[in-house]
Amino acid sequence: MIHYIKGTLEIKLPESVVIETGGVGFKISVPSNSRLYMTQEGTEISVFTYMNVREDDISLYGFDDEEGIMLFEKLITVNGVGSKAAMAILSAMPSGEVRKAIMYEDADMLTRANGIGKKTAQRIVLDLKDKVGTGADLTVPTGMEGASPAAASDNKGEALDALIALGYARAEAAEALVGIKEQDLSVEEYIKLALKRI
Repeated sequence: MIHYIKGTLEIKLPESVVIETGGVGFKISVPSNSRLYMTQEGTEISVFTYMNVREDDISLYGFDDEEGIMLFEKLITVNGVGSKAAMAILSAMPSGEVRKAIMYEDADMLTRANGIGKKTAQRIVLDLKDKVGTGADLTVPTGMEGASPAAASDNKGEALDALIALGYARAEAAEALVGIKEQDLSVEEYIKLALKRI
């Protein structure tokens, strides 16, 4: 098993990247919302990897952090969820949002991912709700404590995704959003306020 690969980001493709190390270019499938897409080619990086070996294929799947790879490994243990489906889920939303959806039994949130129907989403929730940790590390954004967990994370979660897509670091964007006291704002309003705080 290859736990991680450290090397130079050489090529960014629509669903994968190529990392060169030791004169070998490894093609690694990554979620479409991976921070690697915000990294300049030629930069030295480290990627946590999962190697999937089948009779007719050997594939590498890569993640920005250990949370991503651990969640991927849990998802593919669910009956009917293969590597492609797990990647679709992790491409549709950050790993923290996937964990929230599972823990709060919000199967509808998981159906945002391409190819994930309601039955599969419900199976994921049922199989993994006791295996993705506790909610202690998943804080509800300030000003949304009285709302349901899924509703509390929804607009701020989308705003966080948008800020990351714009190139801001996850921690920086999250800190800016957490400091916003206003409630029930639109995604665009959260983004505008967050940009003023960054």
